[in-house]
Amino acid sequence: MTTAEIEITALPGIADIAAEDWDAVACPEAAGGGRPADPFTTHRFLVALERSGSVGPGTGWQPRPLVAREGGRIIAAAPLYAKTHSQGEYIFDHNWAHAYERAGGRYYPKLQIAVPFTPATGRRFLTRPGEEAIGRAALIRGAVEIAGRSALSSLHVTFCTPDEAEAGARLGLLHRITQQFHWQNRGYATFADFLGDLSSRKRKAVRKERETAQAFGGTIRCLTGEQIEPRHWDAFWTFYQDTGSRKWGRPYLTRRAFTAFHETMRHDILLVLAERNGRPVAGALNFIGRDALFGRYWGCIEDHPCLHFELCYHQAIDWAIAQGLSRVEAGAQGEHKLARGYLPVPIHSLHWFADPGLGDAVSRYLDAERRATDEEIEVLTAYGPFRRGGSCE
Repeated sequence: MTTAEIEITALPGIADIAAEDWDAVACPEAAGGGRPADPFTTHRFLVALERSGSVGPGTGWQPRPLVAREGGRIIAAAPLYAKTHSQGEYIFDHNWAHAYERAGGRYYPKLQIAVPFTPATGRRFLTRPGEEAIGRAALIRGAVEIAGRSALSSLHVTFCTPDEAEAGARLGLLHRITQQFHWQNRGYATFADFLGDLSSRKRKAVRKERETAQAFGGTIRCLTGEQIEPRHWDAFWTFYQDTGSRKWGRPYLTRRAFTAFHETMRHDILLVLAERNGRPVAGALNFIGRDALFGRYWGCIEDHPCLHFELCYHQAIDWAIAQGLSRVEAGAQGEHKLARGYLPVPIHSLHWFADPGLGDAVSRYLDAERRATDEEIEVLTAYGPFRRGGSCE
């Protein structure tokens, strides 16, 4: 299809476009060997999901990456998927689906511009620098046209940036605001500096928690790049299966996905392992961005007090400070993160519905939800762990 001289194409998969062409719009900041803002829209990450069978036939995530060309040159792209369920998205629309289907509608399949299984904010409309406005508009119009032509119920753009959310709203999409908990680096040189910003009670609680966790009877190691060995993935796969079966019914990623991450992304990964008697007993998987650490998965084969908090939150903060990163995004939900220095931040998504009645109902819901979310963020921030008058005020 064409949109005002721009040709829009939905490809069968990320593997159908060359890595250098995709990454030219996905992570132009990484040209010349730099680190991308986040690794999740890079060709190597998305193609790992495809080639490992984590997305594709039978998963409910059918890749349809969208590419916009002007004069044969790619100016924009988006990781688009046809979805037959709402699993692995973390911006929840199950209630919308149930209500629409009770009213006689057909909610699935739908279209989703997203990174599968990844609740991390990042660009979803991937454009060449300087062509953001025209690229975003072309991608949105192209995706909406595909949804309408295919008689699909809706289009959703999840974990987009604030700028993208504003641009999408101006083009007629519904803007949703939810929340996560992120840790912000206020120029700390050490973990002790961060503790100094906490109230006395919270500071003592974190110290006690770390002491308890580190007394589990083993050692904790942070591994990245060539330090990560294939045997570490064997251990982490066991951890991941346990967590996945309890949280989602079945793990989203296949074992082959971790092999693919090792082959092409181990320099984008921080693996925190707790080892006891010579074997890993718990671990946390993080991805490394240019200025942020993204916590993704945790699991264990032994239960030890506070070890989850140590590996997922405290070690992540420690490592981020040492590397000079500005924040840690620790994944979806979890008010328990508040006591550990992670404050609420708004998360943005965009939504379009073919049925005007459904769109009107969702719009009213989002207005009320947005007010409630704003109030909750304000209240939670005020009751956060930082001392009054500290640097996080």
